[in-house]
Amino acid sequence: MKRALTGQVVLVTGAARGIGEHTARLAAARGARLALVGLEPDRLERLAGELDAVWFAADVTDQASMAAAVEGALAAYGRIDAVVANAGVASRGTMATGDVEALVRTVEVNLVGVMRTAAACLPALIASHGYLLIVASAASFAALPGMAPYCASKAGVEHFGNAVRLEVAHHGVAVGTAHPSWIDTDLVRDAKDDLPAFRETLRRLPPPLGSTTSVERCATAFVDALERRRRKVFVPRSVVLVYWLRTFLNSRLAEKVVEFQARRSVPLMEEQVRTLGRGFGANTALPRARRPEPPEPGFIADRYHR
Repeated sequence: MKRALTGQVVLVTGAARGIGEHTARLAAARGARLALVGLEPDRLERLAGELDAVWFAADVTDQASMAAAVEGALAAYGRIDAVVANAGVASRGTMATGDVEALVRTVEVNLVGVMRTAAACLPALIASHGYLLIVASAASFAALPGMAPYCASKAGVEHFGNAVRLEVAHHGVAVGTAHPSWIDTDLVRDAKDDLPAFRETLRRLPPPLGSTTSVERCATAFVDALERRRRKVFVPRSVVLVYWLRTFLNSRLAEKVVEFQARRSVPLMEEQVRTLGRGFGANTALPRARRPEPPEPGFIADRYHR
């Protein structure tokens, strides 16, 4: 059953750019009231001004700042009807040679960040009988070399969503997981620019694993999921084939095919990462070196922005 977004309060993490930004724009165009969360205050403030929304500079891996964002959204609107747990990053390099802090940070943002977002938002969603959309990936179903932390985090996100769905169903809360393939965002463009070996690997993959989808099309699928409280979202829709073929894609036969190609592509990728000299893309937003202190009394009421 389709539910109009008019008047609904939607909180989006990773809202400063990419999928989060475009989902927020489309949701606002359909009448939703937005609470924008991210690590880029300038971009958030500009977007919030365009959408008449509130915004919060918050790190999804920090429970205090996520709690502050949720409390700020509640102070501004009185309720939260839907949450898009979208914040995510993708590190550079293999487990053998990559920057371990960047590799671990990928799991912290993509998986632990989703857990912290859910923990902060679920009491409000229970009160509103709302909807939680967790952004996983086609990488939940199929692994690629050079993406071990990303694949692990997204597989974990899928099963986290599956379990939480069972935990909150009796409260009238619906939980969906979204599984986009490559979307034309800064994250994917940066990876292609940084690593020619990655770009060549994508060129060799069959669709939909090697296809790139527009961010507008992805946002449309996400907003449709918000309106219909979908359990699974595939972008493009052909990713459902990867979902159903996951057992074969993780079989020894499929591994042998990937291993043959990886003999050349992995050493080349590792050398390109060494030359690159950084663990993330140029447009990846990272938190300040020092995490903020826990909020003082009165912090929540004064911190949300229009």
